[in-house]
Amino acid sequence: MSSNDIPASPSTPRSPAADSPFRSEPTSRDEAPQYVLPLVVHIEKTDPPARTDALRTAARAVLVMLSDERSTGEGEWARVMRDWQDARIRKVVRRARGAEWRKASALPGITVTGESAEVRVFPPVPLDGWPKELAKLQVSGTDLDDPEPPAAPDRSGPVLWLNPELDMSAGKAMAQAGHGAQLAWWELSDTERKAWREAGFPLSVATAEAGSWRELTVSGLPVVQDAGFTEIAPGSCTVVADHPALRRG
Repeated sequence: MSSNDIPASPSTPRSPAADSPFRSEPTSRDEAPQYVLPLVVHIEKTDPPARTDALRTAARAVLVMLSDERSTGEGEWARVMRDWQDARIRKVVRRARGAEWRKASALPGITVTGESAEVRVFPPVPLDGWPKELAKLQVSGTDLDDPEPPAAPDRSGPVLWLNPELDMSAGKAMAQAGHGAQLAWWELSDTERKAWREAGFPLSVATAEAGSWRELTVSGLPVVQDAGFTEIAPGSCTVVADHPALRRG
């Protein structure tokens, strides 16, 4: 599921990290060359992952990619990662099974495993420059369910809150969760990032209660706004990234 989004600036600036996009105007990001971060979720017909775990795993996969040594400094993926983050933070989630998954897993990337989900994240590619092994994978068919009600989110740790008023496919929601995790990462200090990484990027994903959603969106926490190319209306707020280090008051 494709997602083309821009972050809403916090209502109370927090001296963001040097690479935070909140330091630049959205128009400058539109003018930059556009890339997309491919994510592939492993979905076998007989044993699909739980929806909430797929969302968590996709978010963690984005964080693992952002923090990998190959993505930073002079690493082999660093240039394309910088080019991607200078533009829109586009992500596309596709599904694979069987031989498709094995072929995708052979490409350079990182596989992140959750309780039931496997997601492989790849270095960004130009919008029209997908590897053939990924280009042929299906975008549709990522509708997943939770066989049991998900556990309550751990409010003492990072929580990615989903908009209760939006009906998103699992693929769309995975991309949005990845956006939310990325916005939180961008806003953290180097020390805070290191601590999160060393802990294994723990996080929860949950749908906010209707009564608290409005408060979350004006709390100063990073908010994902969708460009509206797929599924939902332009400008819709999809995720609030609630990390303990970013909470105010």
